[in-house]
Amino acid sequence: MAGPLRIGVVGMARILPSHLRGWKALLDAGLCDFRVTALVGRSPEGALSFRRRGEGPPPRPPVMPGGDPLAAPHMYVSDLHGDTLPECYADVPAMLAAGAVDAAVLLTPVGLHHGQALACLSAGVHVLCEKPLAVSVRAGAAMVAEAERRGLVLGLAEGVRYDASVRLQRWAVESGPVGPVEMMALGGLASYWAPDRIVAETPWRHRKVEAGGGPAIDIGVHQFAHVRAVAGEVREVSAVTARVAAERFTRDAAGAVVAAVACDVEDVYHAAFRLEGGGTGQLSFSWCGRGPASFWPGGSVVYGARGMCRGGRLALPDGEVLLEERARAELGADVWERWFPRGVRDTKGLQFLDFVRTVERRRGGDRGAQMEASGREGLHELAAAFAILESAAAGRAVTLQEVLHGRARTYQREIDEHWGLTAPGA
Repeated sequence: MAGPLRIGVVGMARILPSHLRGWKALLDAGLCDFRVTALVGRSPEGALSFRRRGEGPPPRPPVMPGGDPLAAPHMYVSDLHGDTLPECYADVPAMLAAGAVDAAVLLTPVGLHHGQALACLSAGVHVLCEKPLAVSVRAGAAMVAEAERRGLVLGLAEGVRYDASVRLQRWAVESGPVGPVEMMALGGLASYWAPDRIVAETPWRHRKVEAGGGPAIDIGVHQFAHVRAVAGEVREVSAVTARVAAERFTRDAAGAVVAAVACDVEDVYHAAFRLEGGGTGQLSFSWCGRGPASFWPGGSVVYGARGMCRGGRLALPDGEVLLEERARAELGADVWERWFPRGVRDTKGLQFLDFVRTVERRRGGDRGAQMEASGREGLHELAAAFAILESAAAGRAVTLQEVLHGRARTYQREIDEHWGLTAPGA
């Protein structure tokens, strides 16, 4: 491939600084060669706020305390590389017409993903799309089909698959001390946004046709990415959901309401699932609840045929040990380097490295090259998340195949009609 891969960032989202920090880790480690050559924002001010340190409007204040990717300290493209500054564009067609990019990273609200991705793919531009993949399974299926038809990379910006604890759990299940999954649980109840805050100060997250769903989609895709990475494919889902807060608010420091949104999506779900391999599991999450949040120890619990682990810890008869210590003792250095090249463990950096390398392989003639978090994997995780909502709507268990192929889409029908998605599912 001649020269650095030219990247266009579409959507000046609050998550962008977290991505930029991961990308800088790659450049600092000399792992890949790319330049951000385009920024697409809803306004010139939005794009300029990320272009070059010292220009444009000041950064937006964080929407939550530190520790979450949405609260990563602000960063500029000029902090990544000093030899190239991106051009700013008002929309995707303008960026594509300028021929400014080889690949696009979509960080826009989920309802815009399919239209923007299809435009980029039709122009021969590879796409890395922030999770969730799309606003419905039909929308996601159209994206996957277009990428596969044109031989382009469609990847998902889903860090779960690149997370150290998830990789270690997968090792412990496949070839380590846990063994095939018999039971698994993830999630918890209440959150920073409970009981009635507007999540991330983004009202669209609470409107069905714009977001697809509430936490079942926003968080459920993360959870099912974890489940599928560790335990294999999901067979069926049975779930209940509720909308506890009919209206949500943003309040100032004095507690006065400065914004409000009427909600038509769920804000809590409980789901049971069955794996193709025969194991079972459960998921819960909520944006509601009065009182402190409660989560599974370590965020996840996996019981297998030989043992169990909680998050990154392995339970043994005489106590718990770090999974990483056990894995380092048994895995070769080549596996560790493949997982965390040159010591990089930033999940957004690792997923972007996978994307860049996959594009390079495609451009080098390997038409079958796929990201670990490929568009098709993202489609399956989206279908599993929508199975929560389809099950709740139908009052019965639904299979992943029913949701993937459009045989269970009572909940999604309104979304597909809104966006004119008349094609069948995957």
